[in-house]
Amino acid sequence: MQEDPRHRNERFDLTSMGAYLADYADALRAALLTIDADALDAARALVVEAADKGNHIYAIGNGGSAAIADHLCCDLTKGTHVKGMPIIDTRSMTSNVALYSAIANDYGFEKVFSTQITFLGKPGDVLLAISSSGKSPNIVRAVATARELGMSTIGLSGFDGGALHTAVHVGLHVAANNYGIIEDAHQAVMHVLAQFIAAKRDAATTEATTVLAKELAA
Repeated sequence: MQEDPRHRNERFDLTSMGAYLADYADALRAALLTIDADALDAARALVVEAADKGNHIYAIGNGGSAAIADHLCCDLTKGTHVKGMPIIDTRSMTSNVALYSAIANDYGFEKVFSTQITFLGKPGDVLLAISSSGKSPNIVRAVATARELGMSTIGLSGFDGGALHTAVHVGLHVAANNYGIIEDAHQAVMHVLAQFIAAKRDAATTEATTVLAKELAA
């Protein structure tokens, strides 16, 4: 039986909850600062370009990363919506339980994502793959399938990055050794992407409205 991955976690000060919280907060801040800002901007550009061209963004993950994938789809689609601008069309490949479990049952759990990508993926689409270890076989297989189909790939990883970090076009690696810290950092990455895109869209809309008002008043 495989060991529970929580045993890989870096441990913090156990003398009290306050001490543990302080250590955890310090570790989370340090982890966030290891993320490559240029890579994050490259990920943003891929998402925006896909939306502008009418392509889809697919998100995948296991366990806590599956929940992040679902949340990411909510925030990237609804949270960035600005009237008159392209919808960021996101789909989580973890959320259709009937399809997910049918593929797992018939083809094997390692193919739950790659099979969906084969069914749905098209050139110009983006796959956003989330794996704290960077080593989940179904995630790595999905990235390979996406690249074969001409999709762009973004990977969120932790620990040493695993195979995921080097398999994707854009790697967003969190240099930390605790699943909670890594998943929290991945959540933050998702929020930063969505909020930055939304703020830029809001600013562009405000600027366009101001220019129009000046032209009408002239």
